Amino acid sequence: MTEISTSDLPLLEATPKLLSARKDWLEQLEKTRRVAKLTVEAYERDSRQFLGFLCEHLGHRPDISDLSELRVADIRSFLAYRRNEGVGSRSLGRGLAGIRSFFNFLTRAGLADVPAARVVRTPKQPKSLPKPLNIADALHIVDKKTQLDDEPWVASRNAAILTLCYGCGLRISEALSLTPADFSDKNATSIYVTGKGGKTRLVPVIPAVHEAIDDYLSCCPFILPPDQPLFRGVRGGKLQRAIVERAVQQLRSSLGLPDSVTPHALRHSFATHLLSRGGDLRTIQELLGHASLSTTQIYTGVDTDRLMEVYKKAHPH
Repeated sequence: MTEISTSDLPLLEATPKLLSARKDWLEQLEKTRRVAKLTVEAYERDSRQFLGFLCEHLGHRPDISDLSELRVADIRSFLAYRRNEGVGSRSLGRGLAGIRSFFNFLTRAGLADVPAARVVRTPKQPKSLPKPLNIADALHIVDKKTQLDDEPWVASRNAAILTLCYGCGLRISEALSLTPADFSDKNATSIYVTGKGGKTRLVPVIPAVHEAIDDYLSCCPFILPPDQPLFRGVRGGKLQRAIVERAVQQLRSSLGLPDSVTPHALRHSFATHLLSRGGDLRTIQELLGHASLSTTQIYTGVDTDRLMEVYKKAHPH
């Protein structure tokens, strides 16, 4: 199992049976379920902190039998204890998810059932506003001439993908799932895109997108069957999103742009710029593929912030 630093954590105070079950759970997460290493490390810390709290809360080393007898108030007391230590809602939510994962493991193993954990509500998460680029920076990011790769076809590929994110409001995963058949009609003004939950939506395609795609197709060194992935890696396989994200990371570093500049920020920029130019929320909701209008409404906050910034800078008083 992954070695995890515990120098800044309390010593584990629990019975051998409970500690053994916890070890089995962490090993299952890593080796069987192949949960990300950082998530396993976070769950290790969260469960360690919870057992340390229980030892003090109960007045003795907790055993598996103690977990079955936990009340909702006990788990809420732990969350309050962590909150008093300055832990934010996001970390509390992740911590509760880790503890629930452990309890679910114990239930599946027939060792304990902790119904209280299913009742406690996850702490309400603060809504953070998207951070769009301004129009000039967005256009600069998607320009082929700005791309840093020495291979011309790779520069064209990256420019085409980023143009899809900004010009069509696509998620990076949606852009990478496109095929050459989606652009077989050079005169088409829209394409169908499959988004989250397998939902398909119609997305307008502006001339700049067609131009970027055509430029990529003209210099791509690989044969691209109509029903296979449009965007390829340097060895000809399907392009991975991490490669695009890394390219944008290098690009923003060279341009002196903030860390908030990502491929997904271009999708935010698409929505924000449409709204600032008079687009209505319902239309933008359809273009983005949001299931709920409330998800789209977050962009009104972004636009309001921009308006207030302009007001403060421009008002004579």
